[in-house]
Amino acid sequence: MKRILLTAFLLLTSGAQAHEIGTTQVRLTLHGDHTWSAAITTAPQALVNKLEAEARQPRSSDLGDAAMRAKLRELEPILARHIEVKFDGVASPVSIAIERLELPSDVALPAFVVLRASGPMPAQAQSVTWRFGLAYGTYSLVFAVGEDGSPSTVWIEGGDMSPAFPVSGKIEPPSRTAIIGQYLSLGFLHIVPQGLDHILFVLGLFLLTTKLRPILVQVTAFTAAHSVTLGLTMYGIVALSASIVEPLIALSVAYVAIENITTSRLTPWRPAVVFAFGLLHGMGFADALKELHLPREELVPALVSFNLGIELAQLAVIAAAFVAVAAWHREKSWYRPRFVVPGSAAIAATGLFWTAQRVVGF
Repeated sequence: MKRILLTAFLLLTSGAQAHEIGTTQVRLTLHGDHTWSAAITTAPQALVNKLEAEARQPRSSDLGDAAMRAKLRELEPILARHIEVKFDGVASPVSIAIERLELPSDVALPAFVVLRASGPMPAQAQSVTWRFGLAYGTYSLVFAVGEDGSPSTVWIEGGDMSPAFPVSGKIEPPSRTAIIGQYLSLGFLHIVPQGLDHILFVLGLFLLTTKLRPILVQVTAFTAAHSVTLGLTMYGIVALSASIVEPLIALSVAYVAIENITTSRLTPWRPAVVFAFGLLHGMGFADALKELHLPREELVPALVSFNLGIELAQLAVIAAAFVAVAAWHREKSWYRPRFVVPGSAAIAATGLFWTAQRVVGF
């Protein structure tokens, strides 16, 4: 029981947003005057808090436009240390400017900041690599030579160094096999370890019962629903604001957990409710892929492989939960009062906390 309460505390104190994929995008451009520039689009509050933690400053919150600009200028030296551009293995000097802060019309606080990093490029350079040490999750890096150059997109994991790009700009497009492998991995990572809210939702489905049929009925409903809205959202057929989707996803986590406490069997309406929540989760998955930068003909294999990666991650979560707990104790009379009810209560509390936090955050 103490372990469950400790887990709940750690979940509650983690961030309300669990989707790192897509919250940061970078466009690195090499120019004809032997300079380079990078446009870094990211969430300003999270960026400032990371820099404040490194500077050992108190954590700020709800900074408006002017205060955000001032804080970023103050922390600019630390920020510059996390941007690394190397030509043939030699680091280039980095200058930083705040290009703009994006403020939605209905929100007073900035939603995104666009930073402009720049520096010189050696005349005889053959290759360039990029690293941004303040992205904790997977993000897209778009590389181009010249403003009108054909861009190439790669996904970078956190603070890892990018692959070397040829300065000539002659980059072979990735094969379909490479795209499938890349987005299969992205789909898995979007759940494990980066999709904490989705993990808790799947655990909520699992905790209702350890019998195979009820679990499969729920997971099938969830899979069918999020597959539909993932595709429809990516093709622009349906759209719903993140300010609505994200709180509802958190609320779905709380709902399935609360129902686990009130019933010990699969109710007739549970699959339908799970299907409805799956539609919301599919929109959340799609938000992570809106910056695909893929040719139209590669969108389908990317979506299919991303969705397959999600399914593999969900099955991994269920398998891990079964092996860790249910396989040993599911026949015990005390399994439900000692594991299902306290675990569901911890998940419900986390979901409700995230719901409130996301409503206020948006």
